[in-house]
Amino acid sequence: MQETTRAQGFFITGAAGAAALLFLIGLFKGSYWALAIPVAIVTLFALGLVAWVGFTIATIQVEADQGVDAAETTTGVESLATGPKGAAGATAEDAA
Repeated sequence: MQETTRAQGFFITGAAGAAALLFLIGLFKGSYWALAIPVAIVTLFALGLVAWVGFTIATIQVEADQGVDAAETTTGVESLATGPKGAAGATAEDAA
């Protein structure tokens, strides 16, 4: 492990500890900002994730598979039992 990586880890740990200490001091003093700032950060982060997922869904380009027949696209339990050869290579009729 490089020394710079280890130093960064100790810095992040110390910063998290300092932030936790400031948060607890703010709570004990009854500060509104001690709750408002962390809640705002978490809320904005979550909304950013939701916006990113929505943007990804809205802009994805999927091409339809041209070689699939309508009969092969059935879904449900029936298609597993009566469909074409399964993963083992046998049909439902071969098993009976």
